Amino acid sequence: MSTNASPRRNQRLISQRIDPACLMRIKSLELRAKTVVEGTWKGLHRSPYHGFSVEFTEYREYTPGDDPRHIDWKLAARSNEHYIKRFEEETNLCCHMLLDLSSSMQFQSLGYSKSDYAKTLVATFAYFLSQQRDASGLIIFDEQVETVIPARFTRGQLRRILVELERPPQGSHTNLVSPLKHAVETIKKRGLVVLISDLLSPIDELSTHLGYLRAQGHEVALFQILDPSEIHLNFHETAIFEDLETGEQIALNPKAAQENYQRQFNEHQAAIESLCRKQGVHYHQLTTDTPLEMGLSEFLTDRAA
Repeated sequence: MSTNASPRRNQRLISQRIDPACLMRIKSLELRAKTVVEGTWKGLHRSPYHGFSVEFTEYREYTPGDDPRHIDWKLAARSNEHYIKRFEEETNLCCHMLLDLSSSMQFQSLGYSKSDYAKTLVATFAYFLSQQRDASGLIIFDEQVETVIPARFTRGQLRRILVELERPPQGSHTNLVSPLKHAVETIKKRGLVVLISDLLSPIDELSTHLGYLRAQGHEVALFQILDPSEIHLNFHETAIFEDLETGEQIALNPKAAQENYQRQFNEHQAAIESLCRKQGVHYHQLTTDTPLEMGLSEFLTDRAA
């Protein structure tokens, strides 16, 4: 995972991280999200991230509660009135989150599944965006697009997203093209598109549709959610393994299969990373034992670089 954060800041984040296992024991998704976001701000201390804003566009009148650092003091000296600099993306950034809830996302070895972790990540993004006064939307998919919540910044938007996330996943095969194609065809305003999946499926057509999104001017981020045991195949005894998407079962000696598994897994990962570099896509791999506030803060750091 790339980051430009200083060693001192990273050390501060590590020392204040929230154990994902403890976080997942919180029943309320909203409370989990709030815990992660507040942990992120605490870790960053005086955060350099004032929303996602980057481009100054206009002024608005200062109101109590605004950050006084954004007051244009030269203008105040001339007019004896206080105005805040507004930034283009401060109020109108649209973030669309594409969440994979296919069967493979139900895998778990830590007491909670990849989908539990991914849902918490989406809830965290949605909560964070609502705090930033940015618009958020959600597309849930497996073999096809199952749920679409258009991106908005309204009072009830966070609640709508959380309600959909609380629904039990139906789960079937993964089809990464379907949600990306839907995003290409329906998202008209430039914004941020975040794809969250384990990406344990063919990625042949991924490049084309990520390329379409980039050509439309969208910023794209890809979060790959993996269980730690999927990276290292760290099982110790011969067992029956079942493909969660096809139901196919095979008896496997993990020690005998590890070399071949590791080679294929590494090739798959290298292909994903190469694709993201070529398309200018932010890529972050998160294992389900990674503190979520670290994933969020490193994404913000990467995006601000």
